[in-house]
Amino acid sequence: MSLFERADFDAFVTGLAGVTLVDQWESRVAKVGDKVFAVLNDDGAKIAFKVSEESFEILTALGGVGQAAYFAKRKWVAVAPVAPLSDDELRHYLRRSYDLVAAGLTKKLRTELGIPV
Repeated sequence: MSLFERADFDAFVTGLAGVTLVDQWESRVAKVGDKVFAVLNDDGAKIAFKVSEESFEILTALGGVGQAAYFAKRKWVAVAPVAPLSDDELRHYLRRSYDLVAAGLTKKLRTELGIPV
């Protein structure tokens, strides 16, 4: 399983409550409550996702990880397959991105989407 493969990316993110997938920006975009939390480039070259400020500093110091174009001001990173992150670590960060974005949704919407409040 590689999250850089569209089918694996889709399978993982749709396992999270309230997630929808759309194709936009020449990418596969995962959203919760209509807010983006992860982006897989169509060519599988990068996955972008939101991180905490501390994780942003740590991850962008690694090879194969950089600031995500158009999202960096909001603490997003772009990870290439060559980055020294295991699939488990990548899943952890994607789940954390989902949690960070879902936390910004209203309590009512989280309840409607089946996200624990």
